[in-house]
This record gives sequence, C-alpha cells and structure tokens, in this order.
Amino acid sequence: MNEHNPIEINLHKKSRLLEVTFDTGENFKLSCEYLRTHSKSAEIKSSAIPVAEKINVNIDNIEPQGSYGLRLFFDDGYDQGIFSWDTLYELGQNYQSYWEQYLKALDQHALTRGETASGHDGPAVIKVLYFMDKLIKITEKDEEQLVLPEQVKTVAELLKLLQQRGFRWQRLFEADAIQFTVNKEFAELFTVLEHGDEVALIPKAR
Repeated sequence: MNEHNPIEINLHKKSRLLEVTFDTGENFKLSCEYLRTHSKSAEIKSSAIPVAEKINVNIDNIEPQGSYGLRLFFDDGYDQGIFSWDTLYELGQNYQSYWEQYLKALDQHALTRGETASGHDGPAVIKVLYFMDKLIKITEKDEEQLVLPEQVKTVAELLKLLQQRGFRWQRLFEADAIQFTVNKEFAELFTVLEHGDEVALIPKAR
C-alpha cells in the first residue's frame, strides 16, 4: 500500500518535466532526464554503469498502473519504467542528493549527460510579444528580438531580466497581472526557453 498518494499530475513537455503534487501538499517537478536515469527497473538497478546521454529525453505517454503508480513511455524507446507513488515521492524528496550522486557516477565512468538538441551555436535569440498597453508604452513597440544571456534558461529568469529594465517593469510583474505563452501555449515560470521560441506577455482577465 502506498504511503503517499498524488492529487495532481501534469506533464510539461516543453520543459521536459513531470510535476506531481501529493496529498501532503508537497509539489515536485521531476525532469524527464532524472526519471529516465533513476528508473527502478531491474535492468537499470542491476547495472553498475549509470544511464548516460539522456539530457534531451522526454516522456511521450503516461499509462496509469492500477491505483499504485505510473508507467512512463520515454521518447528514446524505453518503456520499462514503472514508478509507484512512493517511488515518485522518494525521487522528489531526495532529488538533490540523488542527482549529485548521479553526476559523480557519470564522471567516474567518463560518461556525459549528452549535448542539448537545439542545433544552434551561440546565444539563444527569442521573440517577445507584448499584448499589454502599459508594456507597449514602456517599450514603444509591441514585439522585440531578445538575445538571452547564458544564465537565462526559463520564463522566470526572463522575467527577472526584464525587471532589471527599471521600476515600471518591476511594478508590472510584481502585480501578478501578466500571464505567459511560449510558442502560443500557456506556460509556467519553469518552462525552458530555447533559441527561436516566441514568448507572449498577456494581461490576465480581471
């Protein structure tokens, strides 16, 4: 019997994340790479060599397994990963230590996480669209091309970058009056940004 049970499960394919909220109120955002490399299947558990080169892996499909867990189908063809609720909770609770151990194991075996699949050399460039009159007054334009600094990888980090433009920008974002889309789909603050993405800032309905 599971000690921990989820009340909400969401797959964020753009960010390559499985988000699980448990009945304890705890919320975990588990990367597809982390889940793929930490599957409890006999094949992986019995191997002394860590699973490598999975930085770009995503989840294609999720299949419920009765009332105790999920079977995850990864886009590299691996479909033997059955994760009980307790396993998902354990992976969320111990993410930091498990991930550090995994990176050390890769290093010990001269393996890598792989290369990102963007196929783009140099800084990522995105298009930002402004659908708010207040923002358009500040920017004097309804869209712009933005070269992302190396440390800006997510929507949340993009917002912090824009807030550095001045007090009026800070007030707009602090008021929680804006919602976001990435490539015309509503996004979360942790959604990963990549070269060529289109980010729209849209006023929330009042």
